[in-house]
Amino acid sequence: MTAAVPASELKSFIGKDMGHSEWMTIDQERVNQFAECTGDHQFIHLDEEKAKQTPFGGTIAHGFLSLSLLPVLSAGLLIRPEGLKMAVNYGMDSLRFIQPVRVGSRVRLHVSVVDVTEKNPGQWLVKAKSTLEIEGTEKPAFIAEGLTLYFV
Repeated sequence: MTAAVPASELKSFIGKDMGHSEWMTIDQERVNQFAECTGDHQFIHLDEEKAKQTPFGGTIAHGFLSLSLLPVLSAGLLIRPEGLKMAVNYGMDSLRFIQPVRVGSRVRLHVSVVDVTEKNPGQWLVKAKSTLEIEGTEKPAFIAEGLTLYFV
C-alpha cells in the first residue's frame, strides 16, 4: 500500500506514475454476478454460444463491471494524506470505454496523478488517470480520470 504523505506534499505527486496493480482474471462467474446485481442480462455477457456469433467472438464483461474494479485494483496505488479521516468517490472528469474485456482475459490497472487541489481547509481533491490494461492487447479497456476527495 502506498504510504501516507503529509497533505502539504500531495501536490508534489502531480504528473507522477503510481505504477500497476497485480493482474486479475475476469471469469464468467464474476460477469454473471454483475449481471444479477445490475439487471443487465444482455446475451453478449452471458450466452457464450450467441456471443461467439458477434465480432467479439465470445462473452465480454460489462463496461461498468470493468469500471467497478477501480477500488480493488487501485488499492495501494493512490496517494493518501496523513491523518486521513475518510475518502469519498467524487466522480469522474472523463471516461472512455475503448475495448471490451473478453471473459477469461487478465486485466491490470495503471495509475498516474493528474491534479491535486485543496478545495477547503483539510479537503483535498485528487484527480487520477486510471487505465485498465488487457494482457496481450495494445488497446486498454478504458481510460478514466477519477476524482477522490480526502478529508484530513
